[in-house]
Amino acid sequence: MQRQLTETDRNGGISTRFAPLANWGSNRRNGAARVVLEKIADVHRDAELPKYQSPSLLQRSKGAAPEVNHSAPAFGRKAVIYATCFANFNNPEIGEAARAVLAHNGVETEVVYPGCCGMPQLEQGDLPRVAEQAQRVAKELVKWIERGYDVIALVPSCVLMLKFEWPLLSPSDDSIKTLSQATFDISEYVVAVSRENGLVGGLTPLDGAVTLHIACHARAQNIGQKGAEMMRLVPDTEISVIERCSGHGGSWGVLKENFEVALKVGKPVARDASTAGNRYLVSECPLAGLHIAQGMENIGAVRGDFEAVTHPIVLFARAYGLVD
Repeated sequence: MQRQLTETDRNGGISTRFAPLANWGSNRRNGAARVVLEKIADVHRDAELPKYQSPSLLQRSKGAAPEVNHSAPAFGRKAVIYATCFANFNNPEIGEAARAVLAHNGVETEVVYPGCCGMPQLEQGDLPRVAEQAQRVAKELVKWIERGYDVIALVPSCVLMLKFEWPLLSPSDDSIKTLSQATFDISEYVVAVSRENGLVGGLTPLDGAVTLHIACHARAQNIGQKGAEMMRLVPDTEISVIERCSGHGGSWGVLKENFEVALKVGKPVARDASTAGNRYLVSECPLAGLHIAQGMENIGAVRGDFEAVTHPIVLFARAYGLVD
């Protein structure tokens, strides 16, 4: 049954159609439903699960695209946003914030989602399935690269797959090799635009300090703390960085036999975030952020003005006044 949890495209496609019902059933305060879910899917009844959103990011992108700022220093750049299963089905606001920030800075964007990157299957050791998915998705994304687009992925785990894991699995595949060299994490891309072209002015201080968790799969990319670099572009805003494993571990951390261990592993991070006492908590990995926030709740460290945000790009877009 655990393998069924990794079928993110199937599960997300169904759950976004019935998002209110799916979210009602997965709410950890819905004791009866979560007991059933625990018995059926081995998901711990107390684990906070991500909500589903409808419409998906890909569906939202079919509407009017954000207007590109032709006077921005980076005007002329083009990027295709690989939605990732998580941002597509669970957190479309990450993609919408990314598009708003990039358009404001002159970057034309499109959103595509040929399918999941295969990280959930990699966790299960299903390497043939991952390789098959990699070849299929890479074939579609390379078409955009050939048209002059950079590729941006919205979640570090997916960036890591495209940059490093796929080439290891299929070293002779030219499409995968090309894609790995043209892929950026969203925070990495904003920092690159800042350095290479310059950002449009108008960033304003946030209404509170930020605790930023550097996710393990962001660290594994060997690109430095790009989320922190991006957030430090916001003026007069205190940024506290935590660079330590949250304990979540993807789908591993929500399973009945693992959840308590996951909370224990993440307890030092929850304590550090509590000690910082900042208004905002954010991680480039939305699942890690969710897990840390639950850890803080468990040790009684959540204040009234506390807000867990899904991704640094959302806070960055707020600093520009582009999203609420």
